[in-house]
Order: sequence, then C-alpha cells, then structure tokens
Amino acid sequence: EETKSRFLQEARMAGNITHDNIISIYDFGEDADGRPFMVMEFLKGQDLKHAIKDGSTGDVRNKLRIALDIARSLEHIHSQNIIHRDIKPDNVHITTAGGVKLMDFGISKMQNSTRTTSGVVMGTPYYMAPEQVLGKNITPLVDVYAFGVLMFELMTGSKPIVGDTVERIFYQILQEPLSIEPMQQAGIPEPIINLVRRCTEKDPAQRPQGFGAVCAEIQRIIHDWDAPTKLNRSPQGLAAAAPPAVQKPWLVPALVAAMVLVLAGVYFGVRAMRAPAASVVTPQSKTEAPAKAELKPTIPTTTGDMVLVTEGEYLFGKDKQSATLPAFYIDKTEVPFAEYARFSKETGLPMPAGAVGGRPEDPIVDVSFLDAQEFAKWAGKRLPTSQEWEKAARGSDGRMYPWGDNPLAPAPANIGSKSVMQVNSNPAGASPYGAVNMLGNVWEWVDDRKSPSPEAVKRFARILSPSPTAVEPWYAMRGASFQDPLRADYLWEYAPAPARYHAPNIGFRCVKNP
Repeated sequence: EETKSRFLQEARMAGNITHDNIISIYDFGEDADGRPFMVMEFLKGQDLKHAIKDGSTGDVRNKLRIALDIARSLEHIHSQNIIHRDIKPDNVHITTAGGVKLMDFGISKMQNSTRTTSGVVMGTPYYMAPEQVLGKNITPLVDVYAFGVLMFELMTGSKPIVGDTVERIFYQILQEPLSIEPMQQAGIPEPIINLVRRCTEKDPAQRPQGFGAVCAEIQRIIHDWDAPTKLNRSPQGLAAAAPPAVQKPWLVPALVAAMVLVLAGVYFGVRAMRAPAASVVTPQSKTEAPAKAELKPTIPTTTGDMVLVTEGEYLFGKDKQSATLPAFYIDKTEVPFAEYARFSKETGLPMPAGAVGGRPEDPIVDVSFLDAQEFAKWAGKRLPTSQEWEKAARGSDGRMYPWGDNPLAPAPANIGSKSVMQVNSNPAGASPYGAVNMLGNVWEWVDDRKSPSPEAVKRFARILSPSPTAVEPWYAMRGASFQDPLRADYLWEYAPAPARYHAPNIGFRCVKNP
C-alpha cells in the first residue's frame, strides 16, 4: 500500500506540472482491479547516469547547458511549492535530441506537507543534504544541495562522496568538507567549482537561496565561456579575470510593447525591446569560413526547403560586435499553415484558434513558444537561437536590413500593412543566405530565454489569464510583423513574452544542424 500510495502521489504531483524540462503525465488512476497506472510522455534516449558513463554529455559548455535545464526545472517545481528530494543523474533523462527532462517525483513533497515527519530519512544517500541525513524538516534547499552534487558528477564523471556503507557516506556528508580536487584535476573552470562549492555548503543558509539565483549564475558562466576575450577558459584565467563589464548604454533603453486590439478584439501586437543578442563568441578569423564541401546551399525537408548559413564570423547588435557560429540550416520561409495543419492532424494537437481559415501558404500564426517547439520536435528540427536567427537575417556583414543597408521605398518586406503575406513572398528582400521574410510578416519565436522586466510582467497581466509571473519561462521573438513600421533596429532587437503567449502576428521558423 505504501508503494501504491507513493506511485499515485508521484502521478498527482507530476500531473500538475507543465514545463519543457519536466516529463509530462497525461493520465493516472487505478484500473478495475485496483492496480495503479500512469500514462506519461514517451521519451527516447537515456538517463543522465548512463550519459555520464558513456561520455555522451559533451564538453563543459554542453554540460553547463544540461545543468541549466535541470536548474530551470527545479526552479519551476519550487515555484509550485514542490520539493523533489531525490535529485540524481538517474532521475534526469537526456533525449535523443539532447533535451533534458526531470523525472521521478515518487518521494517529492509539497512544502508544509506533513506526509514525511522529522526523523524520517528519505532520498538517495550520495545526494542527500545534511539536514536530510539528520531527518530534520526539509526545505527546497535540499534540492540545491543535491543539484551541486549532481553538477560535480556531471563535470567530473565521479561522485564527490564515496563509501562502502551508508554510515560512512552519511559521516562524510555531515563531517567532511567536499573535496573539489577532482574538479580542478579535470580542468573545470573556477566559477563552476565555486558554484558547486556554494550549493553543497553544509549550512543551508550559506547555499544559493533558490534556483533563480543558480540559473542566473550558470547563465553568467555560459556568457563568459562564450566570450573568451573577457575570460580565459582555463581555471587560472577564469579565476583571475574581472567580472563581466556592464553593457553599453545603448542596450538599456526599451521600447514599450504596444498591445493593439484587432481581429475581433483578440489581436495583440508586440513592439520590440532593445537588447543585445545573447552570448558573444570571439571569432577565430576575420573572414567568413567557407561551407564544407558536402553542405549544399539548399536542402529539401518534409516541411519545406532549408538554406545553409555558413560557418564563420558574423557581426551582431547595433555596434556590430564580432562572433562566430558553426554552420546550420534554417527554414527558407516561416512555417506555413499547410505544414502546421499536417502536424496537427498527425499528432492530434489542436490548431491555433487564430489560424482558423488560413490559406495553405500563409504563415501559421497564433502559436505559442511551446506550440512552435512541439512542431520543431515533430519535424526533426529545433527553434533557432537568437544568434542563429540574427546571422541568418543580417548575413556575415551585419547589414541593417536583410537586403542591405538601404531602407528602400517601398521596402521588399511585409511591413506597415494590414495582413500577412504568403511565406514565399518578398524574394527581393531575402537575406544573404536566401531566407525570406526575416523582417516583417510575423514575429518569430527564438530559443532565447529572457528575464522579463516588471513593466513587461504588468503589461502581459492585462491580457493573459492566469497573470504571468517573472519565474515562468519567457522567450524572445524576433523580426517584427506586418503591422509594424519599417525601422532600422528590428534585426537586433527582441520582444519578450511568456512561453504560453500567442497572438495572430506571431509565427516561427526552424533550424537544424548539418
């Protein structure tokens, strides 16, 4: 009965959570014979324990990405007043596409729940916080501790605590400082070591007080990792370097997002917020690297043609800073209505309400970030990062518009009009790589998570129910829409919105690796 009770508890908790990095539970209950069942998301891939063992977690940069996704999942469940209590590599799934899913809520508990009382020890010994070992009332900070242990293992391939008996393991957790020597020997940068050290402090008050802070720290480390002109990637260089400089003044001003009611009162336009593209990567050369011989400039896919964005240097932002990206393919057009309708039919997922009646070659609209992400997975693709989107739109020379620096009149783009155009329209306004409608037509979701300003949260609170919060996922949209006037800065600005937001001027396109 205890096993059955915990099984159903896991189903109830996980079933109420919706997050990209948490396994989805679709149904649960008991059959006619009283046997419990759970219908959950089917995942391909392997757990993180085996991924670490076979070395498929990649380099330090990719391990940081995995750690960030885990931290985001924990930030979300803590916002729902749930403490996981059993964070370990076995309970993290890595999909075949590299996605991260937190699993196994079997011993999770709601904050202030009386299900587990003081003196009862629950968890996996190696990952238990001192207060867990002592059977004290626990807080979300036990998950912060376990995350630190997991991150140590992710970075080094070994556990920071070893012992032949549970008693020996518990003694180390309670009495011995965590040794960071294996991380140093593995060449792990000092900021990562410092984060692990702080997460695994024996005193809960000395740990980061939530996963919001942990996520912010990992994002800062990733940013600095991607900007080696600021910090060397060696532990010594990272330790000695100064903190990242404050961004230049031109990055600060924001344009207020305008919510314009149209289309029977449900159409909301979004003005862009001034901001830089994410992560700077120092170029290795001053010229665009040629595409590899085997990479074709255009490839067909089941959902439409994709064009090659070649490897090499490009210029981004208003100040045209230099960065490099590997080669990738991007959809030549925004995803059309016809292809999304096929996706909807094959998966059983509903069509967006605002897209009903669309023409086959119109862009699919009224999609949320989550909708776009599901389509991309189904198509065997992914959403572009901000860096990828901007390079695909501006080319390697950082031009002001996809077609060049001259605004032209009329512009070869669907700007300042009354409705969307077909996805293959405006070929004269194509980017240097051949992608059309990168400017105008519809806003396009990109895989670039953002922290909203208080003003943005207030704006969306007027049009979304339930009202959004700053801790839920927010993502960037790029490129403006048909209703916006021509402006010189649309290709380096973004508009932030909650991942669940959708409007009839929002669409997307996908990318894939060669």
